Amino acid sequence: MRIISYNVNGIRAAIKKGFIDWLKTDPADIICLQETKATESDIDIAPIHALGYTDYWFSASKKGYSGVAVFTKIKPDKVIKGNGHSESDDEGRVIQLHFGDLLLINAYFPSGTSGEERQDFKMVWLNELMSYLNKLKKKQQKIILCGDYNIAHKEIDIHDPKGNKNSTGFLPEERKWMDDFFTSGWVDTFRAVHPEPHRYSWWSQRFPSVRLNNKGWRIDYINTTNVLEQDIQDAEIFPDIKHSDHCPVYLKLKS
Repeated sequence: MRIISYNVNGIRAAIKKGFIDWLKTDPADIICLQETKATESDIDIAPIHALGYTDYWFSASKKGYSGVAVFTKIKPDKVIKGNGHSESDDEGRVIQLHFGDLLLINAYFPSGTSGEERQDFKMVWLNELMSYLNKLKKKQQKIILCGDYNIAHKEIDIHDPKGNKNSTGFLPEERKWMDDFFTSGWVDTFRAVHPEPHRYSWWSQRFPSVRLNNKGWRIDYINTTNVLEQDIQDAEIFPDIKHSDHCPVYLKLKS
């Protein structure tokens, strides 16, 4: 099973930049998208279906905002839109697909960049998600959680840790949440394969030289419960794919 997680920063904009041509290269069996900023009726889905993908969407009630989608060549047994938290579901932040005894959760974590109110919302959202995941794990052993987490976990995951110590996305309380998350029974699949530095998945668009010089953050993840760690075959980040300010992250598991 090959999985990609990708914040496309607007699916319509990504398509104009060659997203469909990239899909034609068969990058994965399951493509999890965040920040679609669209509904399925906003795009011509036929070229995606022609490549063998079935699509599932959970869009925000506010047009042109947030939203998640999954394009999959493997038919799910069940699809659940949302996680039962009304404010999160109103923003289209979580979609869940069951494949046999495996649960795949695609999530677009909130950003706190727009101010204190959204940072507070982000921390509430994170704590609600942790509680939700802990309940899920009591009845579901094999879980994959992927998405744009909007958090760089450790100093190795950000180009300038000292300069960003007070920046949302690298705040002590956010990093502590990541610590707690991984110690509660989750695997950072990329780091299980790649311990090396300077591997990032997002670069600010404010300055074009930032991506060129690889001054980025690793804020996109595909993580699994511990029971799946033995099934990790490969994990990667693809910085040369440029339909967005993010790039795709990849996991290959034994099926």
